[in-house]
Amino acid sequence: MSTPDQIPPQAAPWLSIVGIGEDGLAGLGDEAKAAIAAAELVFGGTRHLELADAVIRGERHGWLSPFERSVDAVLSVRGRPVVVLASGDPFFYGVGVTLSRRIARAEMRVFPAPSSFSLAASRMGWALQDTLCLSLHGRPIDLIRPHLHPGSRILALTSDSDGPAALAALLAESGFGASTLTVLEALGGARDRLSSHRAETFALTDADMLNVCAVEVAAGSAARVLAYTPGLDDGLFEHDGQITKREVRALTLSALAPKRGELLWDVGAGSGSIGIEWMLADPSLRAIAIEGNTERAARIRRNANNFGVPGLSVVEGVAPAALAGLAPPDAVFIGGGGSEAGVMEAAIGGLKAGGRLVANAVTTEMEAVLLAHHARLGGALTRIDIARASSVGQMTGWRPAMPVTQWSWVKPAKQIEE
Repeated sequence: MSTPDQIPPQAAPWLSIVGIGEDGLAGLGDEAKAAIAAAELVFGGTRHLELADAVIRGERHGWLSPFERSVDAVLSVRGRPVVVLASGDPFFYGVGVTLSRRIARAEMRVFPAPSSFSLAASRMGWALQDTLCLSLHGRPIDLIRPHLHPGSRILALTSDSDGPAALAALLAESGFGASTLTVLEALGGARDRLSSHRAETFALTDADMLNVCAVEVAAGSAARVLAYTPGLDDGLFEHDGQITKREVRALTLSALAPKRGELLWDVGAGSGSIGIEWMLADPSLRAIAIEGNTERAARIRRNANNFGVPGLSVVEGVAPAALAGLAPPDAVFIGGGGSEAGVMEAAIGGLKAGGRLVANAVTTEMEAVLLAHHARLGGALTRIDIARASSVGQMTGWRPAMPVTQWSWVKPAKQIEE
């Protein structure tokens, strides 16, 4: 795929990206309207082309499927006067972001209109800087789950007329049924409508295809609130006992030290808790859960959806064979199966230079593997002993959990060079 860096920019801008709202031409400035009128080719959705109909003089081209075909069509007429019509702000979850990956900014002019989030915040009287703006358009609705905290305000752009009801159902089943969900439809246009509902009694059946949902989050006593810190309650996860317990998980995430945009391999993922909490740390983070048990793999997928990280990739297979061909990770966690032949070597070999490997052992066999690798490669060994208070007859005493030996190691750059 071509990128702006691979194509020498034209001497002058040839592409105009024009954001247009539901008010059509009335909301555009003279310069934007002049650009549309002067364009030899105008690309946009059917609705966009209809809104700008009165000033379009050139050829009209509706979006193709898949959308990449339309990007290719725009590039094929590079250098001619072209306009791309977009909804609202083209660089806020918009077409401008996609086009800028292949067209240098020096080749384009952009005329943004207010985004649907800006319009919705204005109608609600909400401070936009204090409001979470989330696009659920063409994306899993589960993405909203990590943001459901009492008192939060969320603006969510949905995909279609069914989006508000689906969002209300998610809120209700997660213990946030008392939340107020305001549906803002076709903002700024002739079909503009606003209605507020309690999530658990939501009954709107004729929502416009174009809508933003404003959620004022209220939590019930059993609401599924996901804390911001690592080491979430074990009870939040569906598991069969194969789970890194919360205290050990918190220490493990600390050792893995996630950084923006990084990829984790979670080898022997069990319930998927490590990969899930890794992804919860920042939306840019990615993880691959490797699990050989089919039932557990299905459970990981359910957990990922319920924690709002549906992008967690699950590979059904047994390491080391299952690691072959995976994208190189920035970090690796080995919580199960690490004592099997070749697993540690495959994980170390796949890890990027400067990447972190963290492995936990509860068996003597796995501990021997970690001690051997520590003796050969260095790194840090940590012994984790945890005891929990429990009843001893009519008294209370400490019951120790199985101790965990943790080896953490950073792969030096020279090993890649060799």
